[in-house]
Amino acid sequence: MADQGYGADSGAIGGKKKRRGVPEQAYSFGQGANVAAGGIAPTAQDQSYGQQPQPVHEQVPYGQPAYGGYPSTTTAQQPAYGQPQYGQPQYGQQPGVGEYQAPDAGYPVPTQPDVGGLTQDMSSMGFGRTPQPPPQQGQNNRPHLNQLYPTDMMNQPFQVTELDLPPPPIVLPPNTSVTASENANCPPKYIRSTLNAVPTTSSLLKKSRLPFALIIQPYSSLHDVEDPVPIAADQVIARCRRCRTYINPFVTFLDQGHRWRCNMCNLTNEVPQAFDWDAAAQKQVDRWQRCELNYAVCEFMAPQEYLVRAPQPLVYLFCFDVSFASVTSGLLATAARCILESLDRIPNADRRTRLGFIAVDSSLHYFAVPRDGGPVTDTNMLVVSDLEEPFLPTPADLLVNLSECRENIESFLGKLQEMFQNNQNGGSCMGAALRSAHKLISPVGGKVVVLTATLPNLSHGKLEMREDKKILGTSKENGLLQTSNSFYKSFAVECSKNQVSVDMFLFSSQYQDVASLSNLPRFTGGQTYFYPGWNAARGEDAIKFAKEFSDYLSSEIALEAVLRVRATTGLRMNAFYGNFFNRSSDLCAFPAFPRDQAYVVEVAIDESMTKGVVCLQAAVLHTTCNGERRIRVMTVALPTTQTLADVYASADQGAITAYYTHKAVERALGGGLEAARDQLQTKCIEIMQTYRKELAGGSLGGGGLQFPANLRCLPVLFLGLIKNIALRKSAQIPSDMRSAALCLLSTLPLPLLIQYIYPRMYSLHDMSDVAGVPDPATGEIVMPPMIPASSGSLVPYGLYLIDDGQTQFLWVGRDAVPQLTEDVFGVADKTQLKVGKTSLPLLENDFNERVRAVIEKARDFKARGVGSIIVPHLYVVREDGEPGIRLWAQTMLVEDRAEQGSSLKQWLGLMREKVQF
Repeated sequence: MADQGYGADSGAIGGKKKRRGVPEQAYSFGQGANVAAGGIAPTAQDQSYGQQPQPVHEQVPYGQPAYGGYPSTTTAQQPAYGQPQYGQPQYGQQPGVGEYQAPDAGYPVPTQPDVGGLTQDMSSMGFGRTPQPPPQQGQNNRPHLNQLYPTDMMNQPFQVTELDLPPPPIVLPPNTSVTASENANCPPKYIRSTLNAVPTTSSLLKKSRLPFALIIQPYSSLHDVEDPVPIAADQVIARCRRCRTYINPFVTFLDQGHRWRCNMCNLTNEVPQAFDWDAAAQKQVDRWQRCELNYAVCEFMAPQEYLVRAPQPLVYLFCFDVSFASVTSGLLATAARCILESLDRIPNADRRTRLGFIAVDSSLHYFAVPRDGGPVTDTNMLVVSDLEEPFLPTPADLLVNLSECRENIESFLGKLQEMFQNNQNGGSCMGAALRSAHKLISPVGGKVVVLTATLPNLSHGKLEMREDKKILGTSKENGLLQTSNSFYKSFAVECSKNQVSVDMFLFSSQYQDVASLSNLPRFTGGQTYFYPGWNAARGEDAIKFAKEFSDYLSSEIALEAVLRVRATTGLRMNAFYGNFFNRSSDLCAFPAFPRDQAYVVEVAIDESMTKGVVCLQAAVLHTTCNGERRIRVMTVALPTTQTLADVYASADQGAITAYYTHKAVERALGGGLEAARDQLQTKCIEIMQTYRKELAGGSLGGGGLQFPANLRCLPVLFLGLIKNIALRKSAQIPSDMRSAALCLLSTLPLPLLIQYIYPRMYSLHDMSDVAGVPDPATGEIVMPPMIPASSGSLVPYGLYLIDDGQTQFLWVGRDAVPQLTEDVFGVADKTQLKVGKTSLPLLENDFNERVRAVIEKARDFKARGVGSIIVPHLYVVREDGEPGIRLWAQTMLVEDRAEQGSSLKQWLGLMREKVQF
């Protein structure tokens, strides 16, 4: 429904409300920025690619990420390797792990633009300062774009620190933005383009074999307070009359500031009269202080034209599985207690949040919670056994206001486990429960939260046990990744139309058909959370779910949202990837907009570009969970180029990987796993062949494998993706595990996606004395240096952390000395170690405290500019211990040869062979 107000023409609205101050001091994108956008050139320190790295103890590898890029988990004061501990030789100095020898030259530094013109007098208009003049389109005014630095993949080994490199800088002509703000261009934590220099023609893009796409992550935290964005609160919204672009730092003002030219379609528009007027104070204001002209990312308070109904309240309808499996595993008791303890965390600032509860076995159990202080205090349970046409016994009493019924909700949740503690029923009519939940909340909209440990086996959406180990790893395995009941796709579409989002929390210790159930979140803007073999009796399981579920409930989701991406004339949004419903060719609908997902938009070039700069703008119209209608606008400007070298020199390896990850998931679900793996290999070869043929002169450079410095991680990441549990060729991976991994590949924000593809590994036994303790300057825990995810990095006496963001392994070498295991685990004899899922004991020694700090810091996703509720499980693995868990941990070592996969050396050898021919 929300998109009906999305195109409202609010260009001439004169808001009368008092303007809210812009929290500029809290809205910092970081240092050294996308400098050309703000009129400040990058310094040599910001130019990361192609420079000789300093020793690891002198700086973060390759310097700090620039202009609001993802901060590395290693801090600015990177420690040196410490002294050898526990009587063992120091690790990290053996041959073959030496530093990558990059070219000495860095990115060329654009000429510093002249901003003196900003002080021209426009006092007759009442403005404090003037905009910068529009850029000239002549070739002479164009800055030098990023320089192409060839490296040899075979003779200059890949370094894991390269995974943390920021994207190549976006180098814009001087005075491109209308103000000199360093925040004028969108930072990469919100939008990353696969190409930071856009080909002027479709033929050049096709020739490059590189994709042109945007990776969009509208929110970088679960809560606004953690990442505040400036807000234009006066409801004065200037938009282009033709293409509906929101005014932004890259427009041009004309006619003494009375009109502005759209940077997308070139149409001239009137500036709203209230644009320079503070209605509350009845005085003129400085136009150049407005946040929409200084910040590429900002929010507008939407006026009445953007509302087709009153802003909806936040609604959570919980569907509890109360069957025998759920009760005996402790799921029902844990979920009820977690909701009870999280009631204060659920957003409810406007006191309109509503909750509802349905219990499911072979019947539907509704709960009518009375208001506090009324004559009735006990919750009434109403049972409906008609599953074909389930009805709502008392619709008015099943969704209750959290503030008005708080005491009775608490009482109900405290008794829920007792109501079903002796339930022997093994049935699950979850499909019928979903239909009832939809009927109950569709007039309002909201979230249906499903918590189940049983395969739906009755009525609508009935699923069969179809896992067959004999077909795992064969061509028939693809069938297990498809939905087995069309109910889930068709029902999801109905939910999306009525602003109903579904999140699935799946806990079964047996087959649960994640492939079918995950369709509900996929098309409604939700998420699938998978907990295989979960049991509350295992403390680690209960704590992980309780922490994640509590953070999930506290997240400030947006409601009834739509996403639209606009671009300079000649560019077209061609395809969309992520969890949403594509309502029209360019509109993505989200009944609820989560804070921990990213989306990919493929861009097509329909017409030749004549401008030196193109712009793309993503806008999310949404209702906050506190009842405010807002539009979050993100604008990115990119230079254009007519040369293939510029395209390659400005290509973003992380964004390209994210794009091909979504393409691989699409191919896996449509054509099978083998087709997805082949597609990735073919694309990698195509890109390398094109570079060799067009830019490396067709030479292999004396037996090496030439590739640009800024794309060196691409072959490694493609190999990691092929080896990921979602796509890996294996007969040992259950289809539920594959399907859950495919869901992650489709939704993870880019920093977490890269880590999921290429896990981080740290050497702990020889980390320096400053690792694992807070940095004196920042207060952040200092991390040890990352090391390659390879068995060649392991020594038999070592202790290592292997972490893909979803699971952590603490690897104990077979020759670990007793003092090491005593200090970390409190057990001198390593054969007495508790292996498997565990947590580290709290011991009174420095090393134990530092190891625990490193493990906890590795889970700090907030510091990396992403929102996430995930708390990875920790597994202790002995090198000479139980083989099953050891082999699982070894699958994280993506540079090794495992099962039917190639090692990194073999992979690069294959690439060289294919590229040569």
